[in-house]
Amino acid sequence: MSLKLSTKKEDANTYEVEVEVDGETFKKAIEKAFRAQVKKISVPGFRKGKAPRAIIEKMYGEDIFYEDAMQDCYPDALEEASKEAGLKIVSVKSLEATYVSREGFTFKATVIVEPEIEIKDYKGIEIEKASTEVTEEMIDDEIESVRERNSRMVTVEDRAAEMGDTVVIDFEGFTDGEAFEGGKAENYNLELGSGNFIPGFEEQLVGHNTDEEFTIDVKFPEEYQNDGLKGKDAQFKIKLHEIKKKELPEVDDEFVKDVSEKDTVAEYREELKEQIAHRLEHQAEHDFEDKLTAAVIEKVEGEVPEEMYDNEVNNMLREMDMRLRSQGMDLNTYMKYTGMEIGAVKEMYKAEAEKRVKMRLALEKIAKLENITPSDEDIEAEYEKMGKSYNMTADQVKDVIPVESIKEDLAVQQAMELVKKEAVAK
Repeated sequence: MSLKLSTKKEDANTYEVEVEVDGETFKKAIEKAFRAQVKKISVPGFRKGKAPRAIIEKMYGEDIFYEDAMQDCYPDALEEASKEAGLKIVSVKSLEATYVSREGFTFKATVIVEPEIEIKDYKGIEIEKASTEVTEEMIDDEIESVRERNSRMVTVEDRAAEMGDTVVIDFEGFTDGEAFEGGKAENYNLELGSGNFIPGFEEQLVGHNTDEEFTIDVKFPEEYQNDGLKGKDAQFKIKLHEIKKKELPEVDDEFVKDVSEKDTVAEYREELKEQIAHRLEHQAEHDFEDKLTAAVIEKVEGEVPEEMYDNEVNNMLREMDMRLRSQGMDLNTYMKYTGMEIGAVKEMYKAEAEKRVKMRLALEKIAKLENITPSDEDIEAEYEKMGKSYNMTADQVKDVIPVESIKEDLAVQQAMELVKKEAVAK
């Protein structure tokens, strides 16, 4: 494709691009449009789809295929023009043909482009890193969690119910002397202190014994979900069948053998210490990177077009749809089940999209300032890595993902590695 190009800056991140497409390219596009449409065109004296192009153009006008041909030319022409002008187009605001003949055509496009941002002081950023010290209290808490997971419920027969117990009850609720719908259950397991029932209900079960029958008085909250019960006084008839308490295993060598591959409590505590240390290190590293990202974003100077955020939100929605499809669902079904509108889903992703866009712009600028250029070995290794990930050969990946895209992504990764290496952990 041979182009003539002129550009004019209209506003921040907005350019008017005028492109002239040569006659040879346009003629090929016209022929392509003819072949795509001829099957639908009827001409007297010819079978449908068999009329020569010259006859069709004489009958309907020589410009009959121009519009489709221009539509076919626009994407490649704009892409080539943007490369020649050194512009990264984010979106096209308007596009119109200003001249057209069989010898070519000219069009004007108003485009939004990536901003030229500035970033300074990206080396030596000070970041507070979380402590990775493992305390005895952390180990104790971990053991308590394991004891909880290995606990069992035992029946209490020698005392009344206490907070923390689980009671098995029958209950029936009444307002104004009448039983109300949904207020009755039998052999219901209720943990006292869980807050699962309305205020005052669980507390009034404390102190009662197995096989006891009694009545409690409560008041439904004003904000209760059932309009017919909001703010109403109620009575519940209760029969307490059983009181159960959680029994935790003793922390001894037998317990350790049951829950781990270790033989003694001391060995188990040492193992837990290593596991917690590994987890804390991972969390601290993740937290460090999050803080570093936020600090880099804060240093970005420049006006980022809203269209870039919108494009990233749409990318995130596509990623979400792909994840859902891998689970046997899709985005439309998800929204139907959750009752969410597409606008609400987009709003949910907006803040993260802004972070991604600004960080990408920052790292692209840093890569440029630092003259970061991935080596041929880096690029080949990335193709190999992607091939293994997608169960494809490196050559197959090359057919799908252009080398320029790989180079850009690697440059961004290496810029992040540089910023991270230069950062100061406090």
